[in-house]
Amino acid sequence: MHQIMLEIFTTILGTISALLPIANPLTTVVILPAIAGHLSPQERARQVKRACYYMAAILVVFLLVGAVLMDFFSISIPGLRIAGGLIVCKFGFNMLFPPAEQAHDQKINAKRDISFSPLAMPTLSGPGSIAVVISMSTGVHSQTALPIWLGYLSVVIGILLVAYIAWLVLHASERLTSMLGKDGIEAVSRIMGFLLICIGVQFVINGIGNLLHDPQFWPELLTL
Repeated sequence: MHQIMLEIFTTILGTISALLPIANPLTTVVILPAIAGHLSPQERARQVKRACYYMAAILVVFLLVGAVLMDFFSISIPGLRIAGGLIVCKFGFNMLFPPAEQAHDQKINAKRDISFSPLAMPTLSGPGSIAVVISMSTGVHSQTALPIWLGYLSVVIGILLVAYIAWLVLHASERLTSMLGKDGIEAVSRIMGFLLICIGVQFVINGIGNLLHDPQFWPELLTL
């Protein structure tokens, strides 16, 4: 029982540590005044809460159908981990070294409903987050310490906690902006970008390690 509880806690913590830097709600705090400046404080709060609901729903759906998609397109677990790691690294480099044209020059969006787009998709749950949860869905099937349903439940709990943390950060966006300032938020974003690169590189290393230990890899390589 103790071992199962430890595995559940490890899976939840791993989900949070992998998703939170990629969702990076602090970056959304920077662009929120530009895309929600035309909304009243009450409407803005409702839109932020709805965006976090959408974020959780999008990631849970991709978690549940990730294995089906991989089987349909004949994608191997090492291939997915390597591809997901490269995507995560790309997002991390963009956060660590943001392009000059993106230096807080965000266009004002006059949409009345910004909860799904651009807040939930692609800001909070973009391609990087989706790649991570699909990789986690394959990890649930490959691990033996937990039953599959309990592994999925642990990852879902981690996703819900990340969505809740994102809501807390966005709910306090005005106070965070005034307390940290744009430079402080940018510094934290760069630190999270570095962590994201480390996570992506580890994904690639794990994928290559899985590939090299795959008994089907060497015969296929020799036939090329």
